[in-house]
Amino acid sequence: MTADFADWVAICERKARYCRCLDTKDWDGYTDCFTEDFVLDTPPEGNIHHGRSAAVKAVRGYVETWITTHHVHNPEVTFDGPDAADVIWAMQDRNSYCERDAKEKGFSGHTGFGHYHERYVRCQDGKWRIARSKLSYLQMDLHGKDA
Repeated sequence: MTADFADWVAICERKARYCRCLDTKDWDGYTDCFTEDFVLDTPPEGNIHHGRSAAVKAVRGYVETWITTHHVHNPEVTFDGPDAADVIWAMQDRNSYCERDAKEKGFSGHTGFGHYHERYVRCQDGKWRIARSKLSYLQMDLHGKDA
């Protein structure tokens, strides 16, 4: 399928918005990045959330009090029709935990490197949104004296 460059750009902008809204804790903007039936699969294995509300609630519960920075790059976009695409993003995240979480975990944060494997769909309003996301880490560097 020959992709429309405007769709490729719209998908890239959606993921950029995802990162910005997550890191600035703009939960309305973050929520708008996903379809209603969104499925999130994150480490550790088996940590799957079904539905946009459940997924956003889970993510917010993890990172609400953390300082986070998410970067994605090198999108590999495969369109399989005019309204659907699979995308693999190389990613890096740096997370500095709140004092309570750092104490509980025994380290102050982490920097991770890996990939997002995602499914994007064009919704009724014409916007591309993430329908499915699986995060896998290749490397995780822990920060802090006990790490």
